[in-house]
Amino acid sequence: MNRSDAGVVFDLDGVITDTAEYHYTAWKSLADRLGVPFDRQLNERLKGVSRMESLEIILESSDRVFTDEQKTKLAAEKNTAYVALIETITPENLLPGAQEILELLKREGYRIGLASASKNALPVIKSLQVAEYFDYIVNAATIKNSKPDPEIFFAAVSGLGLTPEVCIGVEDAIAGIKAIKAAGMFAVGVGKPDILCQADVVIKNLREFKIEDYLQYVR
Repeated sequence: MNRSDAGVVFDLDGVITDTAEYHYTAWKSLADRLGVPFDRQLNERLKGVSRMESLEIILESSDRVFTDEQKTKLAAEKNTAYVALIETITPENLLPGAQEILELLKREGYRIGLASASKNALPVIKSLQVAEYFDYIVNAATIKNSKPDPEIFFAAVSGLGLTPEVCIGVEDAIAGIKAIKAAGMFAVGVGKPDILCQADVVIKNLREFKIEDYLQYVR
């Protein structure tokens, strides 16, 4: 297999960088204003899901009934707070091994995609100064179904001009791993093996990513 015939599709948060704390801070601020309980345990349920679905999870414990228009405004309020926070991101916020593996994959001719549920993915990777490495970035605004639905990975693979069986997906969330497997791709989990047990292989961070070890499983 030529290297240009194989691809790697990365999630963003928790893999390339970690904006989880920014998301948590923005959601926490909104929840506090609404008088809705929100803590880090509940925040774990928001990983890998869309902004509106995250809002629905947060509002589950609220006694109030919100209209669709009100929910849209609340989601926009959270996003405004989040965008203000991520404006401080620099290349120093890249997670261990991210810069090195992107450089390696690009240099060796692999196709590189980004499949992030965040609508702010593009400004984030621009701030991280790694946008040039990606051959295709899925615009989350065009995706109807959130992870664990495989739609976003199908879109990324298609955008790379490849098929799922010759691509590797890299995720840090359970929902993301399920989406990768549902798409028919080899799944690399970044995080804890006991949590990401459905992944084909689990690594601590991208410093442990070994493309040559995974190619035997794609065809």
